[in-house]
Amino acid sequence: MIPTISVQIVSFNSSEDILECLNAVMQQSYYIEQVLVIDNASSDDTVSKVRDLARQFSERVQIIENVHNTGFAPAHNQGIHLTNTDYVLVLNPDVVLDSTYVERLVSYMERYPETGSATGRLMLQDPPEMIDSTGLVMNKIWRAFDRGAEEPVHQWMESTEVFGVSGAAALYSRKMIEDISIHGEFFDADFFAYKEDVDVAWRAGQLGWKAYYCAEAVGVHKRGWKKGGRGSKSLFIRRHSFINRYKMMYKNLSGYRWLRNLPQLLAYEVAVHGYMLLREPKVLGAWIGFWRQLPGLREKRREFRRKLFDKKGY
Repeated sequence: MIPTISVQIVSFNSSEDILECLNAVMQQSYYIEQVLVIDNASSDDTVSKVRDLARQFSERVQIIENVHNTGFAPAHNQGIHLTNTDYVLVLNPDVVLDSTYVERLVSYMERYPETGSATGRLMLQDPPEMIDSTGLVMNKIWRAFDRGAEEPVHQWMESTEVFGVSGAAALYSRKMIEDISIHGEFFDADFFAYKEDVDVAWRAGQLGWKAYYCAEAVGVHKRGWKKGGRGSKSLFIRRHSFINRYKMMYKNLSGYRWLRNLPQLLAYEVAVHGYMLLREPKVLGAWIGFWRQLPGLREKRREFRRKLFDKKGY
């Protein structure tokens, strides 16, 4: 049996990028069974452009129109529940994939079924020949970064296992999706957007799943949202970007081994909260939402602990 693939893209005012992204998907050397565009109430002509393209590909391209912006994580969960393919490619609308991207990742994951997620060599459009992401890394105080970000491409030509994969162009196996989901959620819907891919990577790794970076699978990521620095982002976005790290830590940290890094963690937290207090005090209002969501986060933590005990005995 040939493994089946679906691609899902969450769009929000993505008119400038969506057609180039979709055309690259439809030109993949590996047959794509289903493409879902979940639109989060765009106010531009994203929807009409997708509809026009969908007519060319019959029922293979579908658009789901949400009446309001549900967020990146909930919308992708929505797409996952609407498909039953062996693999799901989660793709940003501003990413353009080379034609063999999917084929290369599926080939590896089929040979190594313990690999639950994979990504390719994502490069920046501007400046060219610079890396956007080759997977995710996490440091000792649980800050996550894109591997190789803004470094020359030639330094990242070796394929390897990684901590996790960026949600910009991530291939996930259905088996892993079902194994690590909590209360039917693959991505934590409380995250809305930002760091939901890191949370998935952390959860998957603890449950024994591996992640892989394939240097031969190539894509280009425009990352227009990064331009302009923090000051150009809305308070809503900055709050989510800030607080989701703490949600992730609360759910995934356990035992006592993390106490070894407590001095470094405390030093960082004093510095970052001091900075926020002086420069961006309104961002700290995100802690109000954290405490409101705490009962739900606590239950997700308990469910994950149960999964971990059932699978590994601890």
